[in-house]
Amino acid sequence: MATSIAARFSRKAAASAFSGCRYVTASRSFSAEAAKTISPSSDRVKWDYRGQRKIIPLGQWVPKVAVDAYVAPNVVLAGQVTVNDGASVWNGCVLRGDLNKITVGFCSNVQERCVIHAAWSSPTGLPAETSIERFVTVGAYSLLRSCTIEPECIIGQHSILMEGSLVETHSILEAGSVVPPGRRIPTGELWAGNPARFVRALTHEETLEIPKLAVAINDLSKEHLSEFLPYSTAYLEVEKLKKSLGITI
Repeated sequence: MATSIAARFSRKAAASAFSGCRYVTASRSFSAEAAKTISPSSDRVKWDYRGQRKIIPLGQWVPKVAVDAYVAPNVVLAGQVTVNDGASVWNGCVLRGDLNKITVGFCSNVQERCVIHAAWSSPTGLPAETSIERFVTVGAYSLLRSCTIEPECIIGQHSILMEGSLVETHSILEAGSVVPPGRRIPTGELWAGNPARFVRALTHEETLEIPKLAVAINDLSKEHLSEFLPYSTAYLEVEKLKKSLGITI
């Protein structure tokens, strides 16, 4: 009887070992077949989805960045955005041109954590695009929406410019100013407050310092730019050329 019991256990052990071996063999063959079927093609673009995309095309609109412009690595440019020569957009800024155009002019700078947007249309009937012209300094944490800033102006940090507002040339907004929709800041004046109000007229010496500040920040941006490879949107034209010639990208 002991012999029959031992034989029965040995048959069970052999059966379980055989079934386990068959399961391992089947799983190995299935994984090998799956690896063959899902192997990526050699020309497939490999995206790192953990990172943040700097350039975000929207439909037919692709942000344009000049070769000598500095755009920090964690900036987001989406849609109809143009960053011209010598301009700089610093860390953490978001320029969202999904509804209308956003332009950063020559030697202008948009400092840290600014948000720039543009509406479909302006309730005042003025242009709805956001235009920052040359030698303009936009302080950190500012919010600009469908406004126009003429050449050689300073926008203090934490300022808010609403739809249709206009800052004329040689003007300064102090930190924390709020410009209501459709408000015009005349040329050569200093405004401050919420809502922004006239403080005083600028002296000739103060107006001369405005472009000097923009040039100084431009010089500083070149030191940051030297830490990165030259960057522009020229690679998009190269990819189009390769595709037209049938070259694998």
